[in-house]
Amino acid sequence: MEVFNTLFGVPLGYLLHWCYGLVPLYGLAILVFTVVTKVILFPLSWLAQKNAVAMVRIRPLAEDVKRRFEGNQSLLLAEQRQLNKREHYSAFKGMLPMLIQIPIILGLINVIYKPLQHLLHLSRPVIADLIGRTAELTGQDRSDLGYGAQLQVIERVQADPGAFADLPGLDGVIGQIQALKMGFLGMDLAAVPAWNQPTIIWPVLSAVSALALCLYQNRHYVLNRFQSPAANWSMTVFMVLFSGYFALVLPCGLGLYWTAGNLASIAVVWLCNVIYRPEKHADLAAIAPRERLSRAERAARRERRRTGRRRERSDAKRFHAQRGKQLMFYSEGAGYWKYFSRLIGHLLEHTELTVHYVTSDPDDPVFERRHPRFKSYYIGPRALIAFMMRLDVDVVVLTLPDLETFHIKRSLVRKDSEYIYVDHGMTSFHLMLREGALDHFDTIFCYGPNHNREIRQLEALFDLPAKHLVNTGYGLLDDLLEAVSAIDTGTAPDRPTALVGPSWQVDNLMEACLEETVRPLAEAGFAVVVRPHPEFVKRFGAKVEAARTALADLIEAGQVELQTDFSSNATVYTADLVVTDWSSIAQEFSYATKRPSIFVNTPMKVMNPHWDQIEAPPLDITLRDQIGVSVDVADLGRIGQIALDLRSEAAAWRRRIDQVLRDNIYNTGSSERAMGDYLVWATGRYRRPDSAPDSAPDAGEDAGEDAAEDAAEDAATEVPDAAPQPS
Repeated sequence: MEVFNTLFGVPLGYLLHWCYGLVPLYGLAILVFTVVTKVILFPLSWLAQKNAVAMVRIRPLAEDVKRRFEGNQSLLLAEQRQLNKREHYSAFKGMLPMLIQIPIILGLINVIYKPLQHLLHLSRPVIADLIGRTAELTGQDRSDLGYGAQLQVIERVQADPGAFADLPGLDGVIGQIQALKMGFLGMDLAAVPAWNQPTIIWPVLSAVSALALCLYQNRHYVLNRFQSPAANWSMTVFMVLFSGYFALVLPCGLGLYWTAGNLASIAVVWLCNVIYRPEKHADLAAIAPRERLSRAERAARRERRRTGRRRERSDAKRFHAQRGKQLMFYSEGAGYWKYFSRLIGHLLEHTELTVHYVTSDPDDPVFERRHPRFKSYYIGPRALIAFMMRLDVDVVVLTLPDLETFHIKRSLVRKDSEYIYVDHGMTSFHLMLREGALDHFDTIFCYGPNHNREIRQLEALFDLPAKHLVNTGYGLLDDLLEAVSAIDTGTAPDRPTALVGPSWQVDNLMEACLEETVRPLAEAGFAVVVRPHPEFVKRFGAKVEAARTALADLIEAGQVELQTDFSSNATVYTADLVVTDWSSIAQEFSYATKRPSIFVNTPMKVMNPHWDQIEAPPLDITLRDQIGVSVDVADLGRIGQIALDLRSEAAAWRRRIDQVLRDNIYNTGSSERAMGDYLVWATGRYRRPDSAPDSAPDAGEDAGEDAAEDAAEDAATEVPDAAPQPS
């Protein structure tokens, strides 16, 4: 406790001494002390008020972030940090007024228990002599007087000053102690409250004042106004009980301070609301109350979690029990099967490899698949952290970037495992992934020459070890090409069709300029199909309904259809053109149908702010003028005429897009073979080292004609005999 006395008691003792000098009554001095500390700490309360308003203001944005990145905990936390930084919100700022109360309370306890030191400023030797004499008079040892020794000295001196008259160096001290007025309203503030004494009023007043403060905050403090009643009332009950108990077991002076402090805090909240009105800085009316689950729903959620944990433990045990595992795929959820399905089907049909498929989705349809060499396992996001570090597998294939950066680490058990990255879009690595997202992979499956160029230029820029680059192509595109060729388009529709397919990134077309895009297309005679991204529909149902309301007149007139049923892709394949923002649906649509796309220049989706540090331009930017045209948001009034012009030039666009596809995608129609051949070779190195080839099999035919692309392809097939080491 001496540390608290030095750090907090001494400075607060000087402050209380100053207050006692103003009003030489102990109780009034405590009241003045309370007001002075609230004034001194008011800037922190004002800062907390601004921070609370910022938190309420960004709450809808935070909910958007939560919905947008749900299931990817690392990315979710990173986006939340960026949002808080951008909006100048800090959880620590909101806690400052409460945190600063802790040293004040600890210091004040010290001051109240040691008035000889802090109020009268007596020297240590004098205090020691007074305590020693008090111990003699009470027949106790000095240590038996405990922490309240100075209070007992005051009581003894005021009751019998003559008992201390013979002590040396006490000139004037006895008079000072006698003049010390420790009472207030007829009660001794140095005494601990007793149930059968009037002093019991202080715990009662402390509890009642805490109740008044909490009720006022629940109604008028901006954060409490948007918390659930259960949360507010649980905090209210805690504060009332804590305040009452706190004042019951400590001297009455603390109860007086606590009561006065609670009442003063009500005034502080009122003043902060006057100076920095929440209504002026946040649209409070637009903030929806938090959804509350019923008791049955909460019980069902707990049961699902328990069932999931049992299933995780069982599947992990089953996975680790199998020896000699050669190949594992990891999927973040059911939606990622489409990126692996073509390859896995090829492996099961044309090789002897056993495929171990780990997914973090308990409802993933892969669990319904039956094949003697296909084994599926459920490992949730939390359990995945330890699971991945215990992997004993030759080759691991993931679509999840940022290996080693966030929660997913390389195996600590197998240092020679090969980690292969498979992207889930025909986009730029350097633009659409965070900086360094692929640094810890050994091998990259490249869909086109742009992937090779970006990786090699990054390796040169940052002096990174060379990765194995395998020219594979894009399996999902091959599926799309087959689906388009199998569709019977039948007779031509009465009206041309424009498919509006936004991304679900922040500030996407659906949120930023949907009406401005759709209405001119409808006026130009197009049947417009608005097909939000499935994830947008799943996470932002309210926004989808708001869009339906905004376009209600066009929907009723049969000019616009808002599709939220994704069981069929017929609309995608039969549309005359697609309108999007930065979604990769444009590449998939144009490559598969050979029809043009219109790109609306909403804010660009950028995961790496340093994307321009290498020479290779991102395809996400360059393709916008190769497979279609770009339109600024301010020029959307012209989009109808632009769409008509594109449709009138359909034959020219077909030839142009076909060439763009040939230039930018490897192994069109046979990507699974290029991927499968490499995996057979890669896993074979661990089992048959004597017969392993000197280099990987040919990863596919040349997809470009310039020297840079040829060099990239040469580099992609140069794979050493030994298993790759982590970079």
